[in-house]
Amino acid sequence: MFSHNKRLQYTVRVSESNPALANLMLEQFGGPQGELAAAMRYFTQALAEDDPGRKDMLLDIATEELSHLEVIGTIVAMLNKGAKGRLAEGVEEEAELFRSLQGAGNDSHVTQVLYGGGPALTNSGGMLWTAGYIDSIGDPAADLRSNIAAEARAKIVYERLINVTADPGVKEALGFLMTREMSHQKSFEKALYAMEPNFPPGKLAGMPEFEEMYVNTSQGDGDMRGPWNSDENFRYADGDPAGFAAADGGDGTASVKLGRKEKGVVAAMAERTASDPAANPVTGIELGKAPGTMARTTPVKEPAVAAAPAQPKGKATKKPRG
Repeated sequence: MFSHNKRLQYTVRVSESNPALANLMLEQFGGPQGELAAAMRYFTQALAEDDPGRKDMLLDIATEELSHLEVIGTIVAMLNKGAKGRLAEGVEEEAELFRSLQGAGNDSHVTQVLYGGGPALTNSGGMLWTAGYIDSIGDPAADLRSNIAAEARAKIVYERLINVTADPGVKEALGFLMTREMSHQKSFEKALYAMEPNFPPGKLAGMPEFEEMYVNTSQGDGDMRGPWNSDENFRYADGDPAGFAAADGGDGTASVKLGRKEKGVVAAMAERTASDPAANPVTGIELGKAPGTMARTTPVKEPAVAAAPAQPKGKATKKPRG
């Protein structure tokens, strides 16, 4: 059961209306790294979590993310407050009002007109929020790593929003939200490392002969060696790229065993759909091409032109009377 406290988790003090800035703030309201996506990611993970400690942590953080959604949504509403009134009451001339809503040239006029200045479940570019932002897989080691990355991405977005914000109250609130992302990241890391073993995710072991192989598939100037592909940590596969194929020692082809009936229908289908390598048919693009745009690959006979009937010799044609 949820219970709502009417006080925000952090006090929002906005100095002045700024619809363009409000539109940018929507990135953390309905964007892929935003608070709604985070709350839904952790809440759904918590419902399926069997470990009581992780379940409690996920529910705590999911609920706090909803409070962050309330904070960022309130910032959006406050930044839009003045413009919302001007738009609703029509106190300015159309052109001047439109210019003020456009602000720094972004789409704040769209969110003002469509959503009346309230926080919309979109990102700053107007893309609708989608459950496709949630990438949980149901394995705690994989999901915790994804959560750590999600908190890191959210922190970066908050940093960028702080860097484009001149309003001190907004900066302060965003700084609080950014810092809470860091705290959540730490909690997820602690929970991950409290699992032993925690890598690789899942239960099945890898194939030993390939688990520590690094394949240098991008060769040439710029090849680098480091801990990500060092001889200390990996068997470095280099040289002829053809040698990377058929790593299992086979011939590198694909095969399937078919039953007698399947073999017959597959052979019939192959015969029916076979292309004649000796054919060179005229294509539609060749028939319809503009003169001189491309070379014709197949000779096409020009249509015969009927010759004009010859005039009898010695007889002059009569001119019509004018």
